[in-house]
Amino acid sequence: MAIAMAQAGGVGVIHRNFDPEAQAAQVRQVKKFESGMVVNPLTIAPDATLADALTLMKDNGISGIPVVTGGKPGKLVGILTNRDVRFATDPRQKVSELMTHENLVTVRESVSQDEAKRMLHQHRIEKLLVVDDQYRCVGLITVKDMEKAVTHPLACKDAQGRLRVAAATTVGEGGYERTERLIDAGVDLIVVDTAHGHSARVLEAVNRIKRLSNEVQVIAGNIATREGAQALIDAGADVNLPAINGVTPLMAAAYAGQAVIAATLVARGADVGATDRTGKNAITYAAGEGHTDVVRLLLRHGVDPNAAYRNNLTALMWAAGYGHTETVRALIAAGARTDAVDNRGKSALDMAREFKHVATVQALEEAQRRVP
Repeated sequence: MAIAMAQAGGVGVIHRNFDPEAQAAQVRQVKKFESGMVVNPLTIAPDATLADALTLMKDNGISGIPVVTGGKPGKLVGILTNRDVRFATDPRQKVSELMTHENLVTVRESVSQDEAKRMLHQHRIEKLLVVDDQYRCVGLITVKDMEKAVTHPLACKDAQGRLRVAAATTVGEGGYERTERLIDAGVDLIVVDTAHGHSARVLEAVNRIKRLSNEVQVIAGNIATREGAQALIDAGADVNLPAINGVTPLMAAAYAGQAVIAATLVARGADVGATDRTGKNAITYAAGEGHTDVVRLLLRHGVDPNAAYRNNLTALMWAAGYGHTETVRALIAAGARTDAVDNRGKSALDMAREFKHVATVQALEEAQRRVP
């Protein structure tokens, strides 16, 4: 399910009913399912047996394993694929006797996606071995991953092209040890999963996680007060954390009309101009719901009242379309243009008229009369 959610643009949270190692294995499964490049791929030694290789392939759902010597990353000496083992019958046979070791097709980490596609096609292969300047295997690029990327263009991925995944943990030493395993597995977000987030043990857990890793992002809750939000932020909980389709906590607070929490997030450095994957920002979320106090807060912190997102829709158009007259007046007072039009050529006034919001129409007509 976490794979499917990430492919659709969201983030799945692996629950903590697993034991820690099984939960970490679930995280690894998501991270390796679809990636631009598999970083530090599973490898096997040349003196391992056919039985070892088949077990590794079956347990991890893979069809090819780089063969290396030395530590990790090890020096590349070959690759073992389904084609190499298809007709092998002796489970004790050494990998070195079965692997492909001549004319290996390798690339450097800096290879572009287009170049990788060209080489895969040119050599009629399904895997590219990525090596460093010491010929150590540091990655793997596969045809399957490229096909998945085309099939799921909106997938939520990290900087290395891997699907993003979150995992839940808890407080105390048990929670900390679980978190260590999850971070080692490559988790993107840790969710401190408790019934009440504004408590000393949750705050301690958040603080320890942030000291453990600056890379992983932390969600904690539940909270319902400004003091709870402030305490979690002070402990290290992330305020610019993108969730489903890039929606940040500030956008969520703006949509819900939580002005106090929104103010706390802004004060702690939340990006007021951040946009989600459709280009929608916090002020657009607030305007569409008629949360005028949140709109004014964002305007005071420099948000452009004329910023447009998909189809050239502005916050003023959203407020007008839903008949939020007070919000419309606040945006106009801040400089929102009443003559702006969307991709259909419709203005905020057109939208207010279309949905018969009489008071909003009057406010917009009055504003237009004041324009020289």
